[in-house]
Amino acid sequence: MSSAADRAQVLDACCEPLRSALYQPLAAAIAQGGFVVAQLGQSLDGRIATEDGHSHYINGPESLDHLHRLRALVDAVIVGAGTVAHDDPHLTTRRVPGPNPVRVVIDPSLRLDRRARIFDQAAPTLTVIAERTVPDPTIAPEQLVRVATAKGGLPPPLILAALQRRGLRSFLIEGGAATVSAFIAAGVVDRLQLMVAPLILGSGRPGLQLPRIARVDEGLRPRLSVHFLGDDVLFDCCLR
Repeated sequence: MSSAADRAQVLDACCEPLRSALYQPLAAAIAQGGFVVAQLGQSLDGRIATEDGHSHYINGPESLDHLHRLRALVDAVIVGAGTVAHDDPHLTTRRVPGPNPVRVVIDPSLRLDRRARIFDQAAPTLTVIAERTVPDPTIAPEQLVRVATAKGGLPPPLILAALQRRGLRSFLIEGGAATVSAFIAAGVVDRLQLMVAPLILGSGRPGLQLPRIARVDEGLRPRLSVHFLGDDVLFDCCLR
């Protein structure tokens, strides 16, 4: 798990004013445990990728550094199987000082190719699977986290509870958009961080996709702070 010394290492590498305005309050909240932060990088018109799925890189290098700092501050980073299949991410902290988190991929039916980079030896990786999925004998049982299905999916509260039983206390929901949206819709996200690039795609894959509402006043209107990361703007939204 991320320790006080680990968090101090991350903070010491940050420059003012972001250290005091953004990272110190965030690190203090994470240190309390039971904390979930979600992030999405998007264009001005709310797109996270082109129609073909190309997304490298909508956001600039400062936003990528920020994402890696978030990874270093939490115990575990969570992504869906689609993100691993399409982007093949490392999910490490190679751009900044700080420890690698435990990497968690939600792969209910074990469909992913185990040669993906998330399964390398750079950091521990857990795979969340459906309770009735037949295990792959080549995968060590301790690397699998079984969760009961509900309405055809794996409920985010049950996923978090299962990971907490493994000793993990703070989480970054990194992607993709469907996974981030599902955790927000389930009411388990404390903070949402939207990194908006000065870019208009005009078409492409949308970001957040929450349950339909009938009236504008039914929408979420979180307390937020705004920070500049190079050319990008970070909206740090409190959902609790």
